[in-house]
Amino acid sequence: MAEANDKSNGFVVETEDLWRVYKVGPREVPALRGVSMAIDAGLFVAVKGRSGSGKTTLLNCIGGLDRPTSGVVRVFGRDLSGLNDEQLTRWRREQVGFVFQTFGLLPTLSAYENVELMLRIAGARRDERRERTMHCLGLVGLAQWANHRPYALSGGQQQRVAIARALANNPRLILADEPTGELDSTTARDILSLFRTIVNEQHVSFLMVSHDPLVDGYVDGILYLKDGQIGEAG
Repeated sequence: MAEANDKSNGFVVETEDLWRVYKVGPREVPALRGVSMAIDAGLFVAVKGRSGSGKTTLLNCIGGLDRPTSGVVRVFGRDLSGLNDEQLTRWRREQVGFVFQTFGLLPTLSAYENVELMLRIAGARRDERRERTMHCLGLVGLAQWANHRPYALSGGQQQRVAIARALANNPRLILADEPTGELDSTTARDILSLFRTIVNEQHVSFLMVSHDPLVDGYVDGILYLKDGQIGEAG
């Protein structure tokens, strides 16, 4: 990791003086206060901090789900401020995978269908969809559960389906928001180990928001947020 004022290539994410201020009635409440940072490509990095420190807001700005009040967000060198909503949607679909704490699976679809849906939206051919979906389910160890619906899967298995879905479109970056928050410690370790394997073998960059102490043993580095500002980095 390095400071964002270094303009050299190779960064997956850069932010410069990033502010996000929300209107709460007559008041303005800053969630991010001038965040400047950069993360090298190919790393597994955690963003940690107390609740309300701005972690999820930072992740949403990086993923194009929220627009900064001011400042710059660059992902693989591309300034997101230059993209309109339609372009951002296309960019997210092609470049970024998302994993959330609550899994976000469609309950009426099977594990296979939840993953394949991303490829349908992207316009992939039927044979491509079949091959890629089964490949992604295989990566997370769930090929034999492809036809099971979420209610028939454990929490850890549901999160694995969500990870397979995030991988479906071959993203260069995966953003995860408290992905182990609903899991017991044993299952959380399994998921973190899977993330580590994905980074190592699939050459995907991985940025994860978490306050789970277990993540420290799996990541390449940690960024600490406090009151919307970057503190010491590990």
